[in-house]
Amino acid sequence: MSACSLDETAIDLLVPAFYARVRADALLGPIFESAIDDWPHHLAKLKDFWSSVMLASGRYKGQPMPAHIRHERALSEEAFARWLAIWRETTDELLAPAVARAFQDKAARIAESLQLGMQFHRERSAA
Repeated sequence: MSACSLDETAIDLLVPAFYARVRADALLGPIFESAIDDWPHHLAKLKDFWSSVMLASGRYKGQPMPAHIRHERALSEEAFARWLAIWRETTDELLAPAVARAFQDKAARIAESLQLGMQFHRERSAA
């Protein structure tokens, strides 16, 4: 079944399905399980994040960079690549092709931004 439009229904479908896969993944599961202690709260926050990013809803009020920097030792290039691969698989499976592509493009830009921000933080901390 594919959600046909980029809307809250697509986000409500995508986020829990994707993170169920992440939690079951051999590489990513342990990273996320050690970082998140309240999954229902985290999933709600992630739905707010994606709603803000994709629909400009303004619902997300957090700061993703500091949250990722706290776990930067575990967040290797391999981990980001795996996250993006699972994201692509899940969006392709659950969403209409154009909607999936929009989510994939945005996720790739976000991942790149987070990786650059963490690299900058490491370099600044080492100086």
